[in-house]
Amino acid sequence: MNLGENIRIAFEGLKANKMRALLTMLGIIIGIASVIGILTVGNSLSGAITESMGSLGATNIYVYLQSKDTSASQFGGMPAQPAMPDDDSRLTDEMVENLLERYPNEIAGVSTMESAGRGRAQDGRLYANVSISGVNDYYTVGNNIEIVAGRTITQRDMDGMRNSAVVSDKLVNNMFGGNLQAALGEELKVNAGSEAYTFNIVGVYKYVQTGMSFSTANEKDISTDLLLPVTTVKRMNSSPEGYDYLVVTTKNTQDTAGFVSHLESFFNRYYERNEKFRTSAMSMENVLDQVESVMGTISVALSVIAGISLLVGGIGVMNIMLVSVTERTREIGTRKALGATNGNIRVQFVVESTIVCMIGGAIGVVLGGILGYFGSSLIGAAAVPDVQSILIAVGFSMGIGVFFGYYPANKAARLDPIEALRYE
Repeated sequence: MNLGENIRIAFEGLKANKMRALLTMLGIIIGIASVIGILTVGNSLSGAITESMGSLGATNIYVYLQSKDTSASQFGGMPAQPAMPDDDSRLTDEMVENLLERYPNEIAGVSTMESAGRGRAQDGRLYANVSISGVNDYYTVGNNIEIVAGRTITQRDMDGMRNSAVVSDKLVNNMFGGNLQAALGEELKVNAGSEAYTFNIVGVYKYVQTGMSFSTANEKDISTDLLLPVTTVKRMNSSPEGYDYLVVTTKNTQDTAGFVSHLESFFNRYYERNEKFRTSAMSMENVLDQVESVMGTISVALSVIAGISLLVGGIGVMNIMLVSVTERTREIGTRKALGATNGNIRVQFVVESTIVCMIGGAIGVVLGGILGYFGSSLIGAAAVPDVQSILIAVGFSMGIGVFFGYYPANKAARLDPIEALRYE
């Protein structure tokens, strides 16, 4: 009996026992769907995070303060968490100026930022939610923020502590009917906590939603950044001079990862006599590598857990195939009496179990793809299973069919034809 005949017999057996075949496939379907769904969502989430962090600037290096007492505490190669410095230990504008003078050919610029919390811009019934951030004149360049109308924050804005504001095009849509030019020069009233402020709009930037800024809020209620001069925000917060952290953008020709140690050495000179703090630096390249590694590990771990259901499904296949061998004992005896070899019988039952698992695997791939698509859509990065995941899933389901079908097939092949014919 050739392979085609075995496949035909296998399908006839499935048609004759549809419900039993479906229940047999159920474990395989659930297992494959779980693996495919998890891998799809995991790859989507990893890609969204990588894209979001990459959009912050692949050449960016974060310089921050950390406690000397926790400098040795690391997790997975990640530096210790940034510390909250006291007023006398902050990174200063003087340090930034000296840094730019020391490395003019390596550094493109330095971004500074200070938050003033959340607020709401209001004009009658029109409103827009905002996150108030004080920035310097290099912030929009260093963070790849596109100015679509007007200008960005300048040094003159910072020197004069002006109430100049750069708003998002989402805010313009909500409060100025989407007319970018009409928004320029207009006053913007913002309520933040118990305080009310009035700012003058000097520029509009293009808002880009990424996996890191994912929100379930509707279009009108999305909160976007309101960019002000950092000196203005310090006045609003009554903050001391200096910054908790800096973002150094290296030039494209510079080895960003290799430049980290130079930055740490430069800034740590200012903290040699500081008993509490020292500086640490971390490049976006290192962060991206670590994020990809962590996300990959999580996806594999979840897939292994989901794969347990495949093991359960495989045991179910073996159980049903053993029942099938018992039910078809006389058929096996008849075939052997007509000249079928042990190998013919063995191949017949292995093919049947493999067909069951392949059909279950195919259904599982489709179901897992649908679940993965909707799951990844919820995080704003809709994706479909990649070819590699599908091939692995289908190959794994075939392997289960062969592995768990071999024992029942071998049992059928070893039946004595005379005893099989006598079986009732």
